[in-house]
Amino acid sequence: MAPITRCAWASGELDIMRDYHDTEWGVPLHDDRLLFEFLCLEGAQAGLSWRTVLVKRENYRRAFHNFEIAKVATMKDRELEKLLLDPGLVRNRLKIYSARDNAKAALEAIDEFGSLDAYLWAFVGGKTIRNRWSGMGDVPASTPVSDAMSKALKKRGFRFVGTTICYAFMQATGMVNDHVKSCFRYKAGG
Repeated sequence: MAPITRCAWASGELDIMRDYHDTEWGVPLHDDRLLFEFLCLEGAQAGLSWRTVLVKRENYRRAFHNFEIAKVATMKDRELEKLLLDPGLVRNRLKIYSARDNAKAALEAIDEFGSLDAYLWAFVGGKTIRNRWSGMGDVPASTPVSDAMSKALKKRGFRFVGTTICYAFMQATGMVNDHVKSCFRYKAGG
């Protein structure tokens, strides 16, 4: 049996990274709750490794009401302050509070566009951008589309949504297929 070829970042010995790569990363996602989860997790990851956040993912789900947008939007300061003591989270005040701000902004987008899915996927015309990278060194950290998404999200009051975070979000949720051509997931993505 031939060995499976994956994107380089998922080829190590960490099962959690391999499993994430093999089952989630780059799979088109159209569920508002899950899109919100990824938006929050990508923001929490800013300045850290994705592995750090992925290991803490279940703690985030517990702390933020399984990313139910309406529930997160109504979280009180005392709840958020308590989360700053939780070693299962990235204990950064701005990142913790941004989840509530992002939930409020998401609810406004849902009111205007019908769903978070419709709003976010409009940046890519409703379909996956399929790239053809030979190696991970070819993959950009941002693009004009992620620049536009970042600018629009910030204008709506979202936080921790810089262009690099937006591009990582687009990769994670299948808005772009950035599996390298040699990866077994390339043809399945998007």
